[in-house]
Amino acid sequence: MLYATPALEAADEKVLAEIEEMRRDVKYRLAEPHRWDGLLRRQLQARAIQGSASIEGYHASVEDIESIMSGEDPLEAPAAVAREIAGYRQALTYIGALAWASAFRYDAGLLHALNFMMIGHHVNATPGTVRPGGIYVRDSATGEVVYEGPDHEQVSGLLAELVDWLNEGDLGAPSHVRAAMAHLNLVGIHPWRDGNGRMSRVLQTLVLGRDQIATPEFSSIEEWLGTGETTLEYYRALRTVQKGRWSPHGDTLSWVRFVLRCHHMQAQRVGRRLTEAGEVWLLLEDRTAAQGLHPRTVSALYQVFVSRRLRRGMYQADEGLSQGQAARDLRELAATGWLQPYGETKGRFYAPGPKMTEIKAAFAERAAPLRDPYRGLEG
Repeated sequence: MLYATPALEAADEKVLAEIEEMRRDVKYRLAEPHRWDGLLRRQLQARAIQGSASIEGYHASVEDIESIMSGEDPLEAPAAVAREIAGYRQALTYIGALAWASAFRYDAGLLHALNFMMIGHHVNATPGTVRPGGIYVRDSATGEVVYEGPDHEQVSGLLAELVDWLNEGDLGAPSHVRAAMAHLNLVGIHPWRDGNGRMSRVLQTLVLGRDQIATPEFSSIEEWLGTGETTLEYYRALRTVQKGRWSPHGDTLSWVRFVLRCHHMQAQRVGRRLTEAGEVWLLLEDRTAAQGLHPRTVSALYQVFVSRRLRRGMYQADEGLSQGQAARDLRELAATGWLQPYGETKGRFYAPGPKMTEIKAAFAERAAPLRDPYRGLEG
């Protein structure tokens, strides 16, 4: 028996309709390719990885995660964290491919394989196989057991039931609701010794991807879940339904409502970033053209607009340049006040210079607070 999909109330239907409207808007805007789309996708994936990893206690900057994604060594993240990031990124990349696969069915083997991609470097955690015993989730601050998973002898049967549901169950339910329930049931079953939370969040993104809601980078809520107070709200939302142990009965609407709120808030953020990307890119094109800089340098400047720093190797790969060409471009951008260089040799990176800092500040001042979609609707 799994946790059942709840009936929605009028407030939830309204929030879902707004999420759908934002989804259609993003899909329409992405239909026409732009120079900044690829860089924005990479940034969103890096932030999703950062959010999900931070929930599990693995902390890395967005810039280091982008370096790992580009095949470079991170400047700050320790090797152990870099391995976690690389494993999670591999699983997300596969999710992106599966979202558009013409022949596809969920099966337990796929879930085990994704778990192995994530934590295969933890050999002692028996990655990719059902846990051999019981499992307990503890509060990291107090050591108190806050959740007890089902007996390990039940896990294979529960996974099979979940797979059947993923393929055939509640197909008439809204995709965001089905994805939320997939997340809740997998994290409740807790099939593996490690990686259960990350796997549940990845499964939620895969369900949305398979339903063509949007590409994984634009539909994931992992960045939002990893943001400050939201992480605590995430744990509270799970505990409210789970009540300390695997017991799949009772109302799950509070969980679905929490997830819908997260989707709405993240969709607002993504829509804002998409608008901002176009505006910034065109502004940078005008400014660099007026100074006689090469048009390709706009991608370097856009990167330091959305991040704290840029490394030569990333710019070189983005623009298909030689090492010498990339180095000359970046030196020129530094000499004209766009970038500020720091460090030497492999540790060298470029941060925003005075001109870039001014643009970042101007856009930051324009940012309006995000709107809680349930404010005034619950009750």
